[in-house]
Amino acid sequence: MRGPDLSLYLVLDPDLCRLHSMVETARAAVSGGATIVQLRDKAAGTEGLVEVGRALKAALAGSGVPLIVNDDLEAALAVEAEGLHLGQDDMPTGAARQRIGRGRILGLSVETEAAARAVDPADVDYVGVGPVFATPTKPDHKPPIGFDGLARLAAISPVPSVAIGGLKAAHVPPVLDAGAAGMAVVSAICGQPDPEAAARALSAAILNWRTTSG
Repeated sequence: MRGPDLSLYLVLDPDLCRLHSMVETARAAVSGGATIVQLRDKAAGTEGLVEVGRALKAALAGSGVPLIVNDDLEAALAVEAEGLHLGQDDMPTGAARQRIGRGRILGLSVETEAAARAVDPADVDYVGVGPVFATPTKPDHKPPIGFDGLARLAAISPVPSVAIGGLKAAHVPPVLDAGAAGMAVVSAICGQPDPEAAARALSAAILNWRTTSG
């Protein structure tokens, strides 16, 4: 299976998406160039995730953009999402891979060099590396690693990495210079007055870096 396009990875946040619903935000962001969408809602429970996840699947149908469910394997299976993203404190990636099968994407959050070295590429398709900066969208995050830390972890990881943590369009060059395959954003799209325009600006910055650095 070819790996997912991690270029512009949208993580949906229910609180930030009050202006536009998570479904509306995802649809607009994909129109603007988002390449992957993650449903993350720690308070929803499996039933709530399944309800929103099914609406997201319908909204993304035909776009070619995969839907990833954060943390909840049962919800990911019920929604028939294209993938699952786990944290270090969630179930082992080998057990998760066995449950979701080979046809789905499996991502893993990585915050330390030891965790990056422990990644098994037989199970994990990509790692989310960070937080690059402190971010209020995930108050329990580990200390920020900065761009130097991002470069170290991206170099160690045996699978492609996507940077996360307080990132905006201005951070595209240093993120990609550090070796990340893409950039995950929350507030840079969620809660913006025009999510499609916000995604388009990020996508343009990524394309510009590839054009000038490639």
